Amino acid sequence: MDAKVKKQRKHQQKHSGPKAEKKKLRKHGPFTEEDERKRNPKAFSVQSAVRMAKTFHRAQDIKAKKHHIPLVDRTPLEPPPVVIVVMGPPKVGKSTLIRCLIKNFTRQKLGDICGPVTIVSGKKRRLTFMECTNDINTMIDLAKVADLVLMLIDASFGFEMETFEFLNICQVHGFPRIMGVLTHLDAFKNNKTQRKTKKILKHRFWTEVYQGAKLFYLSGMVYGEYQTQEVKNLGRFISVMKFRPLVWQTSHPYVLVDRMEDLTNPEKVRTEPKCDRSVSLYGYLRGTYLKNKSHIHIAGVGDYQVSDVNFLPDPCSLPDAAKKRALNEKERLLYAPMAGVGGVVYDKDAVYVDLPSSHVKQQQEEARPTTELVQSLLDTHATLDVKMAASKVSLFTGSATLNSDDLQDQERLQEEIVCDQQAGRSRRRVVFNDDQDQASGSSEEDDEDEDEEEQDEAENDEHDGDINEILIQARDASGPSQKKQKLEQTVSELPAFADSEDELEKNEEHSEDESSGEEENSGEEEELDEAEGSEEEGEGSDEEGSEEEQGALRWKEGLQQKASEAFLRQQEAAPNLRKLVYGSVVEAAGVQEEEDELGGLFRVSRPQKNKRVQADALDCSRFHPNESQNWDLQQVMDSIRDCFVTGKWEQSEDAATLLKEDDELYGDFEDLETGQVHKNQSVEEQVESNSEAEDKEPPLVQTVEEQSKQRLERKRRLKERFDSEYDDGEATYFDDLKEELQKQAELNRAEFEAMDDETRVQYEGFRPGMYVRLEISSLPCEFVTNFDPHYPIVLGGLTSSEGNVGYLQMRLKKHRWYERILKTRDPLILSLGWRRFQTIPLYHIEDHNGRHRLLKYTPQHMHCGASIWGPITPQGTGFLALQSVAGVKSNFRIAATGVVLDVDKSVTIVKKLKLLGYPYKIFKNTSFVKGMFNTVLEVAKFEGASIRSVSGVRGQIKKALSAPPGAFRATFEDRLLMSDIVFLRSWYPVVVPQLYNAVTNLLLPVGQKDGWAGMRTLGQLKHDLCIRYKPNTDSLYKPVSRAPRRFNKLHIPKELQKALPFKSKPKQQQPKGKTPRDLQRPGVIREPHERKLMALLQALGTVHNYKTKKAKTVKHAKHKEFLEQKNREEEAKTKRQRELRKKLYRVMGQTEKKSVRSSLKGNTED
Repeated sequence: MDAKVKKQRKHQQKHSGPKAEKKKLRKHGPFTEEDERKRNPKAFSVQSAVRMAKTFHRAQDIKAKKHHIPLVDRTPLEPPPVVIVVMGPPKVGKSTLIRCLIKNFTRQKLGDICGPVTIVSGKKRRLTFMECTNDINTMIDLAKVADLVLMLIDASFGFEMETFEFLNICQVHGFPRIMGVLTHLDAFKNNKTQRKTKKILKHRFWTEVYQGAKLFYLSGMVYGEYQTQEVKNLGRFISVMKFRPLVWQTSHPYVLVDRMEDLTNPEKVRTEPKCDRSVSLYGYLRGTYLKNKSHIHIAGVGDYQVSDVNFLPDPCSLPDAAKKRALNEKERLLYAPMAGVGGVVYDKDAVYVDLPSSHVKQQQEEARPTTELVQSLLDTHATLDVKMAASKVSLFTGSATLNSDDLQDQERLQEEIVCDQQAGRSRRRVVFNDDQDQASGSSEEDDEDEDEEEQDEAENDEHDGDINEILIQARDASGPSQKKQKLEQTVSELPAFADSEDELEKNEEHSEDESSGEEENSGEEEELDEAEGSEEEGEGSDEEGSEEEQGALRWKEGLQQKASEAFLRQQEAAPNLRKLVYGSVVEAAGVQEEEDELGGLFRVSRPQKNKRVQADALDCSRFHPNESQNWDLQQVMDSIRDCFVTGKWEQSEDAATLLKEDDELYGDFEDLETGQVHKNQSVEEQVESNSEAEDKEPPLVQTVEEQSKQRLERKRRLKERFDSEYDDGEATYFDDLKEELQKQAELNRAEFEAMDDETRVQYEGFRPGMYVRLEISSLPCEFVTNFDPHYPIVLGGLTSSEGNVGYLQMRLKKHRWYERILKTRDPLILSLGWRRFQTIPLYHIEDHNGRHRLLKYTPQHMHCGASIWGPITPQGTGFLALQSVAGVKSNFRIAATGVVLDVDKSVTIVKKLKLLGYPYKIFKNTSFVKGMFNTVLEVAKFEGASIRSVSGVRGQIKKALSAPPGAFRATFEDRLLMSDIVFLRSWYPVVVPQLYNAVTNLLLPVGQKDGWAGMRTLGQLKHDLCIRYKPNTDSLYKPVSRAPRRFNKLHIPKELQKALPFKSKPKQQQPKGKTPRDLQRPGVIREPHERKLMALLQALGTVHNYKTKKAKTVKHAKHKEFLEQKNREEEAKTKRQRELRKKLYRVMGQTEKKSVRSSLKGNTED
C-alpha cells in the first residue's frame, strides 16, 4: 500500500525571475551602482559622446522643469488648520464623506454639517472641513481660501457641469491642490463596465487637472457610511499632503469665520430693528499678518474697517501644545461652533461652557474634576460675599478663630487697578506696605504655581489671566513639584497623539497609577528615615528612584554597608534644634502630600509649606565631626578628588575636557584634494575665536544644553569657513537663492521669537495661525437677521491701494463652453480678488498702429482687451466673469476669464465715426463739399484731415467756406463726379461707464441667497417689459435701383488714327440694314394631302431612328461580350504559355545540372 503512494515532488527553487532576484538581494544585500561600476567598468564607459551629451542635456532640462520660483517661507511654527473644501453636485455624498472623515480622525459622529468644522488630524496638522453647496457664489468664495479640494464625482452618472465650473474657478484664483473622489460605484453590477468607467473618468479628470492627479474610489456604503479602510486611506493621504503657497493667499490676510456674535445693544435693537449692527467674528487668521484698524472685505457683504482685533486661546490646539485638563478629548479634537460642537467657547472677556444634561450625567458617573467644579458652581445657593462673611480663619494652630467682624478694625490693604490687555479685563493688584508682606505674598503666589517655580513671578502674573495656564495647572496639579522631571519623562513616553479615546484614557490612567505609586514609595521612605537629615533624605530618595528604574531587586545590594553608614550618621548627628523648639520634624523635600483640590482647577493654599527649601537647608547649629573618616579608604579619597586640579570639574571648566575639545576642533587634518596637511589653527583665528568667546561672556554656571549648543555653533562656523575655502562652488544659482531665502525665513522667525504675544502683535501685527476675534461696526442688520451657517463668511484683508476704485485694463477671453457671445456695455459680474461685483465693461482690440479700437462683441477663440471701473487690484490677478448668479442654469455659467494688465487710465478707447458729404461744385481737382459739418468751427478743427470718395479718390480738407454753413474746399487726386460721395473716417474716444455694484447675496433672506439679481442687460429689459426693437430706417436694407449709365463714344483724333497700325485703327462699319421684301422667303402653306404625307414620313423616320438605335445597342452589347470572350481566351493562353515556360525552364535547369555534375565527375577522375 505504501509503495503505491506517490512520493511528493521536491520543490525546485527558481534561479531566474523577479522572485529569485528578490531572494538574492535579501541574501547578499542590495547591489549598488558603485559595485556594478567596479565589477564591470567597461559597461559604464562612454560609448558615444553625442548621445551622452543629449542624455545630460535632457536630464538637466527635466531637473530645471521641476524648479519653482522659491518663496520666503512665512508659515508660522503653529500653522492654521488646512482648509479642505468638499465640493460636488447635489446628492453626491459630500456630507457623508465629511462625517466619515471626522469619525476617522476624532471617533465621534457629527449630525448637521454647518459652517467650518475644525479637527486635529495629527501631531502637527489640523484640518478645517467646509461643504460647498451648488451656489456659484459659495463656489467662488471657497475656491479663494481652499488649500485642498475634494471633488466628488458620481461615477454612475459621470461628470456634471458644477465640477467643470469649479475647476475653472480654481484655475483663475490660484489652483489649490485637487483630489477627485468617485462615489456611487456600487451602482455598477458589471465589473468590466465599472473598470471601463473608472478609466474614462480618470483620464478626463487628468485632462482637466494634470496628468497623474490623485483619484480615490469609494466603492460602496455600509450602514449609510463609506467603508472604513477607504476613508482611512483618504485620511492618511490628506494628513501627509504638502501644499504650495499661493501668491494671493500668502500676500493677503484672510479669515474663514467659524463663529459670529451680535454685540449690538439689545435695547437699541428693540427700539430700532433696522439699525446697523456691531458684530464680532471669530476664526483662524491665515495668509499674512493683519494689522488692527485695517480695511477688510466681507465676501457677499461689502468693504468695512475693523474696529478692534484680539487674539484668543486656541479652541482646537495641537496635541503638543497646552493640554486642557478641564476639557474632554472630544471637545479638544473637534471644534465646530456653527454645528453646535465644542462645549467651551472662548470670548474676549469670558469662557462659556455648554454642558447638556446627558453630558453632565455622564461626567458625574466618571467623576471628572471639571464636572465637579461646574456642578459645585451650579449648585451654589449663596453668594461669595455671604460665604466670606460667614467664614472663620485661625492664624495659628490651636488659636482662636477670627471672622470678618473682628478684622474690620485692622489695617486695610491698598489695591491698584491694572488693565490687562491680554485678558481684556481690569485686575486688582494688592499693594503691601512692608517688605515682609511682599515676601509673604510672593510666597503665596509661588505656592499657587508650584509646578512652575523656576519661572519668573512677573511672567506668572502676566499669564494668570489666560485660561490655558489655569487648565495646565489643573492637569498637572495632582503630581508633586519635586517629581517634575520624572513626570515629564513618563509623559514624553506616552503617544503624542492617540488614535482613539480609549488609548488616551488608558495612558492617563497609567500615568496616574505611576505617580501614585511614586508618592507611596516616597511616603514609606519618609517614615523609615524620619530621623535623618534633609540632605541625606533627598539623596536616599534619588537613589531609590534610580534603583526602581534599574530593577526591582537592585535594592537588596549592599544592605550591610548601608545599615552601618546609617548607624554612624545617627551616632554622629547633633540634636535637632528645630524638633526641640517647634516640636515637629520637617518632612522630606522630595515628598509632597496631595493638596486638597476644588474641581480639579483650584487648590487650597498652604503657606506653611512655602519655606520647605529653607527648612531643608543645612542647620548652622549642627557640626559634623570628621574623626571617623579613614583617609586610607579609596572611597574617602574619591570623595575629595574633585576638589583638586586633577579631579573632575564642571564640563566648561574641566581642563582635560577643554583640551580634548580643542583637539577635536582644531586638530590636524589632510586635504584629500591637494594632499596638503594642515596643522593647528592659525594664531589670528585663535585670537579671533578667543575674542568672540570673550564678547559672548557666558554666565559662570552653564547648563549642559547651553554648553552643547555653544559647541555645535562653533563647529558649524568652522565648517562654513572650511567649506567656503575648499569647496569648488558646485552650488547653482537656484541653490544659492533657496539658501538665501531660508536664512531670511530663519531671521524672520528669530526676530520676535523671544517676545510675548502682546508685545509682538504691536510690532508685526496678528500673525497667521492665531485664533482672532474681529469686531466690525455698522454692518447691515440683514447680515445678522438673515444669517445662514451653511454659507461661508470670508474676511479678506485689503492692502492700502486695494480700497480705492478706479479704471482697470484687462485681457479677457470668452469661455469656449459659454454658448452666447458677450456684447459691450452689457453688465457683467466679475470675481476679482476677494470681491464679487457687477460692472459694465468695454471690449476693445489693439490695432497694428497701437490704436485701441472699440469692439461691439467679443471675438471668437481669441483674447481682447476690456476696460472697467472697479476696485484697484494688483497686476497679474486673475478674474472670471458671469452674466448671472441667480439660480442654477443647465448650461455652463462662466462667461469669460482673464487677467488684470494695468490699473490706470492710460488706454484710450476709440470708436470709428464716418462723416458723409456731397460735392456741389466741381472744378478740375478741387471741389466744394457740403453736408459733412454744420459750422465753420467744426471745419476748422478738421483742417488737413484726409478724406476719400466712394470711388477711391483720396483728398484733403483745405479751408472752410462762408456759405453754406459747414461747407469746405477740398483737393483730390483726380476730378470728382457729381454722383460721388465723400466721407471722412474719424476715431471718437469712448468713456468707460463708472458702475461698481457689489454682490450682497449674504444679506438676502435664508433660502433666497442664490437669487441675487443686479442690473439687467438691454435685451433682458426689453424682454421683461415686452418692448419690441424699432430699427433705424437708414440701417435697413433697401432694394438698390440704379439707372443705366450712358457712355459717350470714344473719339480718336484723325492725326492719331493715321499713326495707329491697321489693327488698332477704328473700322468704318456700317450698320446692317433690313432685308428687302424681294429677298425675303415667303411662308409655305401645305394642302391637307401634303400634311398627311408629311405626318407619315415623320412617323416612318421615327420608327427608323428607333430601330437603328436599338440595333446599335444590340451591336454594342455583342461587341462587349466578344471583347470579354477574347480577354478570357487571352488569359487562358497566357496561363498556358506560362506553365509551358515553367516546364521548359525546369527541364533546362535539370539538364544544366546534369551537365555540371558530369563535368565535375570528369574533373575528379582526372
